[in-house]
Amino acid sequence: MEAYAQALVIAIPFFILLIGIEALAAWRMGLSINRGADMISSLSSGITNVIKDVLGLTVVIISYAWLVDHIAVVSIQATWAVYLVAFIVLDFAGYWMHRLEHEVNVFWNRHIIHHSSEEFNLSCALRQSVSNVTSFIALFMIPAALLGVPAQVIGFIAPIHLFAQFWYHTRLIGKMGVLEAVLVTPSHHRVHHAMNDRYLDRNYGQILIIWDKLFGTFQPELAAEPPVYGVKRPVRTWNPLLINVQHLWLLIRDAWRTRSWWDKVRIWFMPTGWRPADVAQRYPVDQVDSPDQLQKYDSHPGQALLLWAWTQLGLTLALMFWLFLRIGELPFSQILLYGLFLVVSVFSYTTALDRSRWSVVVEVLKVAFGISMIGVQGGGWFGLESSLPMAGWSLAGVWVMFLAGLVWLRSTPPGSRQPEFQTGSPVK
Repeated sequence: MEAYAQALVIAIPFFILLIGIEALAAWRMGLSINRGADMISSLSSGITNVIKDVLGLTVVIISYAWLVDHIAVVSIQATWAVYLVAFIVLDFAGYWMHRLEHEVNVFWNRHIIHHSSEEFNLSCALRQSVSNVTSFIALFMIPAALLGVPAQVIGFIAPIHLFAQFWYHTRLIGKMGVLEAVLVTPSHHRVHHAMNDRYLDRNYGQILIIWDKLFGTFQPELAAEPPVYGVKRPVRTWNPLLINVQHLWLLIRDAWRTRSWWDKVRIWFMPTGWRPADVAQRYPVDQVDSPDQLQKYDSHPGQALLLWAWTQLGLTLALMFWLFLRIGELPFSQILLYGLFLVVSVFSYTTALDRSRWSVVVEVLKVAFGISMIGVQGGGWFGLESSLPMAGWSLAGVWVMFLAGLVWLRSTPPGSRQPEFQTGSPVK
């Protein structure tokens, strides 16, 4: 927990710097690849994901360490060759886990957040799930376990393998010549994020594209068919926590509503998007059948609300960094409460960004939650007062000002009033 948090303190500013460089480069090139609300949603999704990971809120059904202890037939030393084997096996496992998440109904809920952006840029790479609360990727790593690759080697390679998947989420890099034959490139991954029928369920590779070519899921990007990004049923919200449960909620409702007991069971394991015939007829759901029909979600927040949300995001990021810096000194109960408050903060300002009718109520609850934690600590905020006197009550004052600002913004909506937030139930 502590080591991962310290690594994130270094990695996250680096990712944000690259996002800024990409935005500047796109501006100089005259390309529009970012929208403010979409970037806030993406960065906020990253916040919720790393909080969940740092807190260890994942149930490991079977661990790699257990596998290597019980099924290894040989034992090899941690040489450079072992690290190479570990990398290849981890990438192989990542391909199959990724493919499973795309092609099986229940597992799509773990991954939809990553495809929910209707843009394609470095910030959308941070759209990672909080709904993948179980882990069984080790089942795809049996080859490494049989060879006795030490668990410590896998543990070292895994974060490097994960962070190396960030750079290719961009539209600014074209095809990369000979590298296209071996590595996942931006061109390959643009195909993967596209909703075009030709591109759907293609290019699952994480670092090596050879798995797609080997298992028949490779599709090159075609100049005649530009990718259109997003999911077939647009999520229609900037709130990453809502996106994380939308598909699951659709499955639960369909399983409850169908008259067939067999359909109640098999809906979870059918191909992604499958619905029982009786439910599909009685309860149709909106879907984009052709990419040219897509109308990008826009809640029309206005510049003032965007600035309000950006400031909220910045404060949430700063508080998250303080948690990561202090995580080794706090009891787990306080860490959980701190993490929950950050998640509530994300939920609140992204709900406001959606211009939901409930946004003020949610912000009030967040402020009350934060102030109650300050009160319990006697006016402090998890040790921050040692560096910043009156830190707790200063934070409380800032939150109250944010609340007042939201009330004012809600009373003076920008321009023509747009429809309130509508919940969607996305499928691929």
